[in-house]
Formats: sequence, structure tokens, C-alpha cells
Amino acid sequence: MILPLPLPIPSPIYIPRPPSTLLTSKNTNQPKSPSQNFLSFLLNFYLSLQYSLLFLLSLLPSIILVHTMTTHIEDNLWVLALASKCTQENIAWSLLIMASLWLTMTLFYWSHPGGPAWGKYYSTWRKTKSSPSGSSDHIIIINKNIPIPGPKGFPFIGSMSLMSSLAHHRIAAAAQSCKATRLMAFSLGDTRAIVTCNPDVAKEILNSSVFADRPVKESAYSLMFNRAIGFAPYGVYWRTLRRIAATHLFCPKQIKASETQRVDVANQMIELFKNRHSHGGSFSVRQVLKRASLNNMMWSVFGQRYKIEEVSGMEEELSGLVEQGYDLLGTLNWGDHLPWLKDFDLQKIRFTCSKLVPKVNRFVGSIIADHRAHTTQSNRDFVHVLLSLHGPDKLSDPDMIAVLWEMIFRGTDTVAVLIEWILARMVLHPEVQRKVQEELDTVVGGCGARAVTEEDMAAMVYLPAVVKEVLRLHPPGPLLSWARLAITDTTIDGYHVPAGTTAMVNMWAISRDPHVWRDPLEFMPERFVAGEGEPEFSVLGSDLRLAPFGSGRRTCPGKSLGLATVSFWVARLLQEFEFLPCDDGKNGVDLTEVLRLSCEMANPLTVKVRPRRGLSL
Repeated sequence: MILPLPLPIPSPIYIPRPPSTLLTSKNTNQPKSPSQNFLSFLLNFYLSLQYSLLFLLSLLPSIILVHTMTTHIEDNLWVLALASKCTQENIAWSLLIMASLWLTMTLFYWSHPGGPAWGKYYSTWRKTKSSPSGSSDHIIIINKNIPIPGPKGFPFIGSMSLMSSLAHHRIAAAAQSCKATRLMAFSLGDTRAIVTCNPDVAKEILNSSVFADRPVKESAYSLMFNRAIGFAPYGVYWRTLRRIAATHLFCPKQIKASETQRVDVANQMIELFKNRHSHGGSFSVRQVLKRASLNNMMWSVFGQRYKIEEVSGMEEELSGLVEQGYDLLGTLNWGDHLPWLKDFDLQKIRFTCSKLVPKVNRFVGSIIADHRAHTTQSNRDFVHVLLSLHGPDKLSDPDMIAVLWEMIFRGTDTVAVLIEWILARMVLHPEVQRKVQEELDTVVGGCGARAVTEEDMAAMVYLPAVVKEVLRLHPPGPLLSWARLAITDTTIDGYHVPAGTTAMVNMWAISRDPHVWRDPLEFMPERFVAGEGEPEFSVLGSDLRLAPFGSGRRTCPGKSLGLATVSFWVARLLQEFEFLPCDDGKNGVDLTEVLRLSCEMANPLTVKVRPRRGLSL
């Protein structure tokens, strides 16, 4: 038998043992909580087992090399089989143990109030700063005060189900069941979130400089809204946009200058309603309101005027872009909260955005180029305003596209949705409708005297009360549309809230709270009619019992323009027509909600109209 040449046997890989101080607290005399002891035991057991297995596996190459270098390989196959068997079993056992530990840790995180994301925070291992003597870092467990109460949800995903369907209803019910209406914690996958259904806590959140940022949302980022007012990160650029909006776009002078176009669009709506009435029967008001709102925004933003009854190619293209954007922003993207799903794009949100954005760039970019080529136009739309800016306020073309796109996007939906809710309430409450019409007739000097103007709105009391009552019962943004993000650690309602936490305000729950409002489910506009010497109730953010446009630094910049548009158009419609239920035996009104980007009627409002005055327009 020929012996093999002697070969050096490879030495086993050295696996260092973890330092004994790695998992110990700085202060060894400080008692640990049961959760700290359990977590420390699990991690020590896991690391010890992992190092032992790695050491054993490191010996296998030596065994295999010695035995495979013999000439009688057939006599030593049992060695290879044994080595192979040991390797597979060790790997299998290692994977099984690691999976068991991972599952144990997941269930441990999930067991905390608020669910897995909050459990990770409460049990997080944090490094302390190095001591001046240069000693090595220590890893210690930090417990932050008393946990915020809230539902645990499910392992891994937390309370993602709360954000499906009618999220404001689900969140309000969860807060009630957890007795956490003031402040509730919950997990959206790996995202920590808090929500309040209390006006005092809402004011604490919305008016705090800590919550001046927005959480990252892939659809908003992909649709360029990170360069617009709504989602731009808090900082110099965002403050520049706010200053431009307040000084140039939504200032009283600009709102007054656009009065003529609101009158023109109102006249078009009235003519269209008259035509529908002349054909008899009932009709849906939603498409008329949406087209009127879109035309009004295109006139204000782009300076382009269209007829409601005429369908143009450009208008149809923009309407399609806006609808796609609504669907994308209104969809709960699981990838925003579960990072391991983000790259898969299972909901095709990234793919759809990549198809939509070039169309938006081409559409808005061509309008900006056209305005540059015709600088002598007399009308001052938003594009002209932005092009006229100089110095630190001057925006690049991509930034202008993002800002203008957001103006169209946000301004179209809210106005149409709110007017539809108001008209639905007028049909359901004919006595309220009559009181509004009586007030209108008094202000203008009789039913057929003249058309109401925006100057007349200052003399009206009951119509503004009706608008506020509808905003209370049917806020277009029940969760104030978009959440806030904590940029630093803070304290809210006595609880510690760490940086990176998403904060929401359930305005729908606040406006229906019996501790805040008397008979909250009753439609009573009289609650907003101020008595003699009493201040008028403001819905612009100063009173958090009803702040449908938000409050603080991230309040809606176009709230004054939107409220003026809604109030004037409702006044014109109620002056011209009496809105009646359709003849289908169901009263024509279904107040069921559906939450997309805004909370709108699930079934479009269908009505009949009866002309009240024969004004020739």
C-alpha cells in the first residue's frame, strides 16, 4: 500500500469569546427588571451556542482533508459521509435554534403595550458615550418611563389592520377599548405611531416644534411631493416654500384677484344644473363639482380657462393624472412600514409612480415653458407668480413643477368633497336649507333681486355655521390627511415619545366626542352661531375642538382660499336652487363614508333641483 504524502493539517479557526462586559450594565448594583433579566439570558445563551457551533464546524475541513488524501478512498467513504452528515445536522440545528430564538424575541417585542415596534424600542440595547478615561463602550438596557397604552396588534405587522378601510373609525374604537383616548401607541410594522382623540393633547402635538416634519412615504416621495409644501422635510427649503405661499400664492390680495374666476365657474355650474333640471329627473352632482373644482384650480394655477360642459384633451389628461395620484397616496403601502417588503414592490406603487411622474413633468413643464414665452399676459396665475420670484425665493424648474402639481392635487379634491357633503345635509335637513335661503334672500334684498357676491358673505351668519357643522361631522381629512414625525425625543401628555415616532390626530373622533360637544351626532348648525358679544368659532386651527385644516407649522396653507371657495359656491347654488331628494324611495342620500385621500361619500349624491329665481346669467 502506497502511503500518501504528509500534508499540513489546517489549524481550526479561532473564534474569540465575547467580552464578559458586553452584556452587563455599568452599574452592577442596580437591580434589573424581569424583562431585562430574560432578555440578557436569551442573548447570552444565543451567543454562547452560536460560538460553540462555529468552533465545531471549523474543525470539519481538517477531518475531510486528512481522510480524502488517502489512496483507498473507497475504504474511507464512511468518513466523508459522517462529515457530511455532521455538517448538515449542525447547520440544521443552528438554523432551528436561531429561528426559535428569533421567534421568541419577536413574541417578546409583541408582548409590550403598543405592539412590536414599541417593544423593540422599550427593550432596545443602546450604547452609552465613552468615558473620559477611554474605557470601552458598554451596552446597557434603558427603560423609558411608563409605556404608552395601546393595542398589541399582531406579531411582525402590529396594528396595520387599523389603517385599512375606515381608519378613523377603527382607531377611535381601538382607543376606546384600550382606554387610551388621550394618547394611544400602536405599531405599523416597524413604525412606532401615536394617536390622540383629545383636543388638548392634539394641540400639544400639532403646535410643538418637535412634530414639524412628515414621515417618509414612498408614494409621496416618488410623486415629487418631497419638494412641495406638504411633504418637504422641515428646514430652510420648507420655510422658503411656506413664505412663498403666505406672501404670494394665498395672500388676501391674490385671493381677491381670483374672485372673478370663482364667479365665472359658479355661473357655469348653475347653467349646467339648469340644463339637468330641464331634462327632468335626478342627477349626480359629484362629477359636476369635481370638474368645476378642477377648472377653478387650472385657472388659478395655470391661467387656463375651460368650460365645465366641454371636455378638452388637456383637462382630461390632468384629471387622469390627479386620479392616479389620489389612488397612490390614498393606498396604505406596506413597504413603508415593513422594510423587508420594500424592494419587492408587491403593490406596484413604485412602478406606477415611475410611469406617472414623467407625464406630470411633461404636462406641467410645458405650461411653465409657455408662460416663459408669453410674459406679457395680464393675468397673474401661480405660474407667473413663481416665475417672478428672485433671490432666495427663486425656485428651480423641478421645484416649481412639484409645487404647482401639489396645488392642483390638493386644491381639487377637498373643495368638491366638502360641497357634496354640504348638499347632502341640505337634502336630509330641508329646514336648515330653508333657513340658509332665507338668510341669502335677506342679504341680497329678495329672492330675485341679484346674485350673491363674495362681499355679501361677510354679512352672513347661518351659512358659515352650516359649513362648520358639516366640517365637524364630515371632515375631509379625518386624520388630518397626513401625519407628523417627531424629529427629537419629547414628552406628550406626560409620556416619553422618542424621535422618529409618527403622530396622528383623529379629528373625526374629537368632533364626535360627547365630552367635547353636546349631542355630537346631531346636525345642529346653531351650535356655531355666536351670541351677541361672543367671538366667532374659528376652524382655522386656533381651537383644536375643530381644526379640519390642521394647526401649527404644518397647517394647510390654502385653507382660507378653500373655505372662501366652498362658502361662495354653496351660497350661489342654494340661492338658485332648492335641492330635493330623488324619487327612488331611499331619500337619495347615503351618508356611508369611504376613505381615500379624503373622506368622501361612498355613493355619489343624487338629487333633484327646483329653480328658485329666474336670473339670466
